[in-house]
Amino acid sequence: MKIGHIIVPAGDLDTQVAFYTALGLTLRFRDGDRYAALTDGTTTLALADASQQPVPGAVVVSIAVDDLDGFLSGFDGEAGPVVEGPHERTVLVRDAAGNAVVVYAKKSV
Repeated sequence: MKIGHIIVPAGDLDTQVAFYTALGLTLRFRDGDRYAALTDGTTTLALADASQQPVPGAVVVSIAVDDLDGFLSGFDGEAGPVVEGPHERTVLVRDAAGNAVVVYAKKSV
């Protein structure tokens, strides 16, 4: 398990990328005006427009696990449907305070 990334809502991606790079983060990649990933070398900060946010308008932590099905079999809480993406499988869960958390596992290549 590790923190995968923290997803932050983005309005003006240019301005937000400039802000976070001025703080010392490095831009890893950018997908137009929809998404940008920045890092401190350990954790990724994702800036996402509304189309790329798992919970629109909210900051969301994502946690990478080795086995998503194993996680879900032991999880005793509210979980959304598993979403099959091209590179990973994800599920949106809620912590005890109701905060959204994206849990995901990379697909085997």
